[in-house]
Parts: sequence; structure tokens; C-alpha cells
Amino acid sequence: QVLLEESGGGLVQTGGSLSLSCTVTGSFLSINNLGWFRRQEPGQQREVVAIYTGGNYTVYGDDVKGRFTIFRDHTKNTVDLQMNSLKPEDTAVYYCYGNIFVSRLGRPSRDDYWGPGTQVTVSS
Repeated sequence: QVLLEESGGGLVQTGGSLSLSCTVTGSFLSINNLGWFRRQEPGQQREVVAIYTGGNYTVYGDDVKGRFTIFRDHTKNTVDLQMNSLKPEDTAVYYCYGNIFVSRLGRPSRDDYWGPGTQVTVSS
């Protein structure tokens, strides 16, 4: 079983900073992409915040470029998100995401996994 465990988040004023951290635990072969999505309103689709790809590229959502930075530690299976210059529109539930290789019936399978989500609220 693969688990994505998030920490961080909370309440901050406009212009402030927060950091999120996610650790991948459990039984898996390797991690491909690892990063963060967010959902700003219930019922909305999750949108990309930042992804650290298996090829060591970083991808950022247009709304967060220049303000958020993603860090990945391949040895610890963690991914962190440093969020600076936060705006009220960054208020959302943030989800850790992993595209992870696991073994199924003795063969590798690449699946998507999600953390439970952590609330980030930016007050105006």
C-alpha cells in the first residue's frame, strides 16, 4: 500500500508564506512524478500547482509561477512546496500527488496516488 502523508498548511495573511511537505511511504518500486495540486472550491477539478517530474523537470501552474517553489528529495521520497507572496485566491485544499510504480502480480504498474489534502487559507 502506498500512502502520501502531507503536513503544513494553515492560515496566513496576504503576502505571507507557508510551506507544505509530503512523504511517500509504503511498498513501491519507484516514483515518477511527484508534486502538488489544489482545489479551490468543492466540486471543481484539481489544478496543477507544481510538479517535479521523473525527468527532473519542474512544472508550475501559471498562477503560482515566481511565487511558489517545489523541492524534491529523491532519497527521502519527499516533496516540499514553499509558497511565498500568498494571495487570497491561493486559498484551497492542497493535495500531494504521486505517479508511482508499484508491483502488481509481479509486474510493474504505474498508478496515480493522492494525499488526503491540507487546507491553506489566505486572509485578505
